[in-house]
Amino acid sequence: MNNYEYIIASLPDISQDWKFGETAPQDYIDWILEQCSRKDRKTIGFMLDGLDDGKLDAGFYEAALSHDNRFIREYFSFDLNVRNAKVRYLNTALGRPAEKDAVSISVVKTEEEFPEAVAVESVLALTDILAREKGLDDLMWNKIDSITLFNYFDINVILGFIAKLHIVARWYRLDEQTGREMFRKLVDEVRGTFKGVEYESA
Repeated sequence: MNNYEYIIASLPDISQDWKFGETAPQDYIDWILEQCSRKDRKTIGFMLDGLDDGKLDAGFYEAALSHDNRFIREYFSFDLNVRNAKVRYLNTALGRPAEKDAVSISVVKTEEEFPEAVAVESVLALTDILAREKGLDDLMWNKIDSITLFNYFDINVILGFIAKLHIVARWYRLDEQTGREMFRKLVDEVRGTFKGVEYESA
């Protein structure tokens, strides 16, 4: 049986500007996995797969949105809606069909069931590339909080911590200058194909 109270009480209370000390992000995840049952380790493993962009395809989202864990279903439904919104934003800028290259699966929520759609569109309209990425991460952070609002000592709180840890680690690795150089490189690469369009990778 999992001791959720002990695990959650032992984790740091992280914020978006939280700084890592001597403990690396993977160290926290390894420790969490050591404390969990086989079933929960499998659930966490699925969550970690979803934080790897290389594994995000229609098959993954089909599995995620049909998963027996509520956090995974709601988190990846939001994630898919945001990613598709970014694709549509790019397509509009390019004059392409809006749904071209969007991920379509049978169990995804419709746009009418995506209440954050307007907020996402507002963030995508920002001209500063880093501001867009930070804005989308802010929305994701808030979504994590809303999913776990009435959870206190269960696996969903742990999954929320891991999702937030991923956001913090991403920005911790990038100071402002490094981040701008990285995104500018992506923009230049895209401009080589779609001249005049500024777009950031998912």
